[in-house]
Amino acid sequence: DAKRRNVYVMNLDGTGRTKIADNGRDPCWSPDGKKIAFLGNEFERLDLEAWATKGLFIHDLESRTTREHPHPKIEHLYTMAWSPCGRWFVATVHGGMGFEHAIIAIEVDGPGVHNLKLQGCRPDLSSDGTRVTWGFGDYRIGLADLDLAGSPPAAKNIRALLTSPEPLMTYHMAWSPDGRYVAFSRGPQRPGKSLKGLFAQCPGIEAPGWDLCIADTSKENRWVRITRDGKSNKEPEWVPAPPKK
Repeated sequence: DAKRRNVYVMNLDGTGRTKIADNGRDPCWSPDGKKIAFLGNEFERLDLEAWATKGLFIHDLESRTTREHPHPKIEHLYTMAWSPCGRWFVATVHGGMGFEHAIIAIEVDGPGVHNLKLQGCRPDLSSDGTRVTWGFGDYRIGLADLDLAGSPPAAKNIRALLTSPEPLMTYHMAWSPDGRYVAFSRGPQRPGKSLKGLFAQCPGIEAPGWDLCIADTSKENRWVRITRDGKSNKEPEWVPAPPKK
């Protein structure tokens, strides 16, 4: 298992880890928390290229069954999110499905695929599904309004949330549960220390000088760094706060 990616589910404290898929990656939860979608690896061997995926699968946690998405040719997706309405996946595609590079919306239960016409990669959706943030190039984070109920789905009011002075890049955006903030990784553009000479922003690659930051979505270029040791701090996720007693 050390030579390929697998998909697991576990408790928040790390206990109860259970494998749900061999040779899979990029999992995301359904909005009701009952299913996990994930991408299949394109190759049996370990490959750290973000786009080296083939197939989309949905695992039901209660029945412990997995089904493949009905689209006949899903490939080269990465950084997939399941929309809060439950009807769409939003992901980056690179060199596959008839696209050179795009952020697309994919029907969860059908064959529909729509180009959201956002320049960049790695989208993440707000908890109400009305906004999207993504890597608007290496040094900018994008913010747009998202209409997934439209025909076709579309991104509107496209703007920059922040711009980072070179050479410090911005990657791995994650919305806060209340929709007020976006967490992200920020660090220098240089090869990582491990495996194939891939760059530091790639998952699984050491990233000296990278730290986590939080941006205020109500105003452009209002953000703060929250880690300061530069010890490969990247790919943040939020944990919802427990209800107040």
